[in-house]
Amino acid sequence: MSTSNGAKENSHNKARTSPYPGSKVQRSQVPNEKVGWFVEWQDYNPVEYTAVSVLAGPKWADPQISESNFSPKFNEKDGHVERKSQNGLYEIENGRPRNPAGRTGLVGRGLLGRWGPNHAADPIITRWKRDSSGNKITHPISGKNILQFVAIKRKDCGEWAIPGGMVDPGEKISATLKREFGEEALNSLQKSGAEKRELEEQLHKLFSQEHLVIYKGYVDDPRNTDNAWMETEAVNYHDETGEVMDDLTLEAGDDAGKVKWVDISDQLQLYASHSQFIKLVAEKRDAHWSEDSETETECHGL
Repeated sequence: MSTSNGAKENSHNKARTSPYPGSKVQRSQVPNEKVGWFVEWQDYNPVEYTAVSVLAGPKWADPQISESNFSPKFNEKDGHVERKSQNGLYEIENGRPRNPAGRTGLVGRGLLGRWGPNHAADPIITRWKRDSSGNKITHPISGKNILQFVAIKRKDCGEWAIPGGMVDPGEKISATLKREFGEEALNSLQKSGAEKRELEEQLHKLFSQEHLVIYKGYVDDPRNTDNAWMETEAVNYHDETGEVMDDLTLEAGDDAGKVKWVDISDQLQLYASHSQFIKLVAEKRDAHWSEDSETETECHGL
């Protein structure tokens, strides 16, 4: 997504949906033509909402802006907290950061802990779909090899997703990617000491392979508000032979209800912007995506 304040119809939809996740709160309606901050809208009257779980002050959340001992350094590295956006500088208005993608119909932080960008990491683990003899399977219409990725079913909304999560303060993105995949797709938190060590070896093998940074920046997420938003770094780790992942047993853990290998195609319905990331992986790996490229072009952005 660009850093401009313009509203592309397909890049800022989920951030305007109601009710707000985990609540009955209805956002103020924001028509497409009024999303961009550069459009004058004197009557704009967004709803204020920050979840009770955030206001309770857990360690992953900022205090309220109004608290006297809280003076965040926006657009900077603030101690261990990364307040820089991957989309460049963002505006501060009345002491609050302003969503670079435009209006959402809701101010405050909703379910998000940080004012401004909330950084996540999404590991996209892929392999080629193979038959019982180990040969790659091609799609009968597109003629391209079929790629599979590890998907989890989120407990909070029931949608299938990439097994990602939030970057801890001071944590490197590479560490977050490995940790989140282990916790959500391999249930590493419930393993014994010996099992964890073995798992760590296998994960190191997988995550030290060549990888592709698929996307860095703003995410159109239903939790976004005018003052807090999700950003992610989506990275593809590809197991070309399939041998590394053969040694790892998928097991849902942490925020995941289920976990499985999913065939990649344009038929996937995924959480937030995850379908967009998966499409980029298919393009980069020259894998099957769509049966009909003309239809794909016509439907783009819907």
